[in-house]
Amino acid sequence: MKDYHRHIIRCKTPIKQALAQLDKLAADAILFVVDEDEKLKGSLTDGDVRRGFLKGLSLEDMVDQFIQPNPKFIQKGAYTIQEVINYREKQLRIIPVLCKEGRIVNVINFRYLKSYLPIDAVLMAGGRGQRLRPLTDNVPKPLLKVGDKPIIEHNIDRLISYGIDDFWISVRYLGEQLEEYFGDGSAKYVNMKYIWEDEPLGTLGAVSKIKDFQHEYVLVSNSDLLTNLDYEDFFLDFISKDAAISVVSIPYSVNIPYAVLETEGNSIKSFKEKPTYTYYSNGGIYLIKKEVLKYIPKDSFYNTTDLMELLIDKGLKVNSYPLRGYWLDIGKPEDFKKAQEDINQIKF
Repeated sequence: MKDYHRHIIRCKTPIKQALAQLDKLAADAILFVVDEDEKLKGSLTDGDVRRGFLKGLSLEDMVDQFIQPNPKFIQKGAYTIQEVINYREKQLRIIPVLCKEGRIVNVINFRYLKSYLPIDAVLMAGGRGQRLRPLTDNVPKPLLKVGDKPIIEHNIDRLISYGIDDFWISVRYLGEQLEEYFGDGSAKYVNMKYIWEDEPLGTLGAVSKIKDFQHEYVLVSNSDLLTNLDYEDFFLDFISKDAAISVVSIPYSVNIPYAVLETEGNSIKSFKEKPTYTYYSNGGIYLIKKEVLKYIPKDSFYNTTDLMELLIDKGLKVNSYPLRGYWLDIGKPEDFKKAQEDINQIKF
């Protein structure tokens, strides 16, 4: 994400200064005017300035006299994906994001973002990476580089491109290196927090430690994956199915080199000549309604599959989202080698 502060200007600023700021923004020339409490008061574009001059205002006047009041905005934690899609379809490219007190906490720009999903993201990064030793003897697996950056950074950057800006990283083995590498996320203009596992907590147990999610939906993902998953389509499918949890599933085809007989007792009823069967495996990426996270036992070893079984038993919907794009689990040396080959060939 870009530094949103470049779009902000205070009330009682001379319009001449605002013009210089608009000029620096070039193709993204829009300013959001805030008061002394940082609350949004209006927006300002080149067109607003021209209209002000035509009404007799001058370079000595303040921005307050030129602004458009009541600009469109998104409220953090209280918007829907349909609002975002509507803004995007109406060609509203640059939109401020406000906290509930009315202060600007972000500015989204659809020249750089594919979407602005109402999701918190949790990345599981505490594993030892035993099968990738000796590469992981001194570096945690998520920080192993694929191409020009670490595996986990490919995942974070793709999530950021879909507008996700609240992250938690679950760490244990050499977790200090991950904290040092990403810090608080400010270098990427996102919020980054860390969950320390004193003991291994499985693929979901660490989520029980998080009490301050910003949205009603949570994405949980393994951090050692390489994928070009369309997260907006995944989210839209999740919402349309009204699922408690949705799982990215990876198709796996099995080719049978012989005719397969369908029988009843010893009687052959039909047969299929060299059929191909497609099965779906767990892709390690999940969307979960925040309300069902209460079922995760606190500080206990607990896998996402445990939650899936519990939700099925309760009669809640557990959805499969078949992936139509690229996916690679970097668990073994041959996977790591393949990732180095694929990174320059696949569009991420």
